[in-house]
Order: sequence, then C-alpha cells, then structure tokens
Amino acid sequence: MLNRALDRIVREESGRVMAALIGALGDFELAEDAFQDAVQAALEHWPRDGLPRAPGAWLTTTARRKAIDRTRRSAVARAKAPAFRDELLVEREGEGRPDEGDPWNEPLPDERLRLVFTCCHPALSMEARVALTLRTLGGLTTGEIARAFLVPEATMAQRLVRAKRKIKGARIPYRVPTGHELRERLDGVLAVIYLVFNEGYFASSTGPLIRRDLTAEALRLARILAQLLPDEPEALGLLALMLFHDSRAAARTTDGGQLVPLDEQDRSLWDQEEITRASALTERALRMKSVGPYQLQAAIAGVHAASSRAADTDWVEIALLYDLLYRTDPTDMVALNRVVAWANVKGPQVGLERLEARWIESMPEAYHLTRADFLRRLERWHEADAAYAAAAAVTDRDHVLDFIARRRASLQT
Repeated sequence: MLNRALDRIVREESGRVMAALIGALGDFELAEDAFQDAVQAALEHWPRDGLPRAPGAWLTTTARRKAIDRTRRSAVARAKAPAFRDELLVEREGEGRPDEGDPWNEPLPDERLRLVFTCCHPALSMEARVALTLRTLGGLTTGEIARAFLVPEATMAQRLVRAKRKIKGARIPYRVPTGHELRERLDGVLAVIYLVFNEGYFASSTGPLIRRDLTAEALRLARILAQLLPDEPEALGLLALMLFHDSRAAARTTDGGQLVPLDEQDRSLWDQEEITRASALTERALRMKSVGPYQLQAAIAGVHAASSRAADTDWVEIALLYDLLYRTDPTDMVALNRVVAWANVKGPQVGLERLEARWIESMPEAYHLTRADFLRRLERWHEADAAYAAAAAVTDRDHVLDFIARRRASLQT
C-alpha cells in the first residue's frame, strides 16, 4: 500500500521537484540523481515514520540536501552547479526530518514553465523532446517511456542521456522565451504534449487502443501549461481539445476492446463533466480573439459533443470550422478531415470526388479507410472491399485490422 502511495506521489510531484532542482543546479543529470536519492530515502523512512504531512515538500527538501551532498563529494559537480553557493552548504549534523516550511519547498510556478520550454527546445529532436518531457515533468520511468514508444529501454536511456547532454553542451538557456520567440516556441511545446496524448488516445502500437497512462500524463501537462499561461488561448484550446476527446474514452471501445467509430458510440457514456469543462475553456479561449488551430479543433469537437445523437450532428458548422482550420493549418490530415465533413453535408459521392491521390503517400491508412467508407455508403460493395483491403495492407495496428475485418464482413458482396 505504501509503495503504491509513493509511486503516485512521485508521479504527481516529480515535475515540481525537478523544476526546482534544475533551476538551482542547471544540470539535468545531477538533479535527477538527487531526486532519485530522495525517493530512495522515502522508501527507507516512510515505512518507519509514516507518510509526512506534505510528501511533496519532504521530497523537495530531501532532494535539495542530497544534491548538496553530491556537490560536496565532487569538486567537478560543484563547478558545474554555480547556483549552489557556499551559504547553502550548511552542516548536516543535528538535522532532523526535512523542514516542510522551507521556502525552497514551494518553487515558483515559472520554474516548471522554464522546464517545459527547456525540454521542448527546437535544438532537440521531436523524439527527444517527448521523452524528456515525460521523464522530467511526467515522472514516467525510462522503462515506461520505452514501452510506450516501442523501443528497448537501453535505447530510450541513451536518447535521454543525449538530450540532457545536448542541453548542457549547447548551453540551452533555462528560461521562458519572450515576445515573438514565445509564440514560436509555444507551438512546439503544445505539439509535444498533443503527440503524447495522441499516442495514448489512438496507440500506434499493437495492443490496447487507448493508453490511459499516456493520455493522463498529457492532460496533466496541458493543465500545468494552461495554469502557467492563462492568457495564451492556444494553451487553453489544446487542453479543451484533449478534454473533449478524453470525454469519449468509455464509448470508444467495446467490452472486448474493439474500436467503435464516433457515429456508432453510445453517447450516454460520454463524460459530461469533462465536456462542460472543455466547453468553458473553448469559449474562454475564443473570446481572446486570437484564433489558432487547437481552438478550432476544440470548437469542432464541441459541436460533436453538443449532439446527443450522431444523426443530430451539425455537419454544416463542422465543415465551415474545417474551412477555417485549413486556412491556419493546411496539412494533409486537416484537408482529409475537411473532405469528410463536407461529404457528410453533400453526400459521399462529393467526398469521393474530393479525395486527392497524393494522400496515398502521406497518410495511406487514413486515405484508404476514408475512401472505403465513402464507397460503402454508396453501396459500391466490391470497390469498398478492395479499399478496405488496401487499408489493411498498410497498417499493423491490431485494433485497426480488427475494425477493417468487421467492416469487410458487413459488406453486401
């Protein structure tokens, strides 16, 4: 029981503690070592002394002292951590349990914000940004991150080490950018969080469709960012979008784990509390009159959420919103979704005519599945079957293959 409590506390508090440590040390690896020392100390002390009144504060203060110990033991470490000045190197003799009233226990919110922007610096590869964000702010272990992205743990460990050393070697500043740079960098941070969420929401690996651990971590990171940047409409928009999607989780699969498409979901299973929060965030973001892609996607999700039956969906509103979204984010996936939206207004034949062959290369699975659905709705059974077969040939996701097999079996061939 205590170990489960410790796991939960470490996951919840890791971002706050790591942000404070890295802010003081300027060294990811030393900060991580000190935090792990603190977790080990908790495993030793908490079974004997019980959970402290403020576990996060206990971990923070203990990690600080462990970092000081490491700094004392290594002149090299001290040289690399100038923020730890001599006045912090107090004698340890006679110290009792960590002081939960220590101001160091309450790092300023912008410490976590600095950490987010450092982990997502454009000098790092996207894979490294995602991994480092999950490790330092999400509190996931290296093994958990490796399993999430289907790579060996040793490979993920090397990726994390390289990322941390790149930050140190390139002297990437530990700060929140300002002015136009904030907008440019914020887009990258939001993209990383949404990538994490999407990997959990529609897993790219075999196995379960939904990875609740990843969606939960992404939502937690998005909440932190929205709290720390309350006047950034796209941060609010991303959180709203993810909440709308997450609200459907219970309806997205059958009891056996099979994929249920949006128009066939039992909407009574949708989480109305999440929908209400998402709707309020979307309205708040749009009132700021600086509309961006995440806000528009949230607005689209909100139209779906407002309909108690799939047949009542306001597809005209959704199609018009996709027109706006395509102007701000003219990607192939947005273009394809725009075609789907207008096909629900004007009919599947219009959708079929608007499909672009170039999408076969950029997103083959989505293209073939969309084309197959249009053909199915037109009752062109043999062509639909061939399109589903083409989709099956370009995916290895178990839940997608199962969905395709069920669709093909339902065709009136």
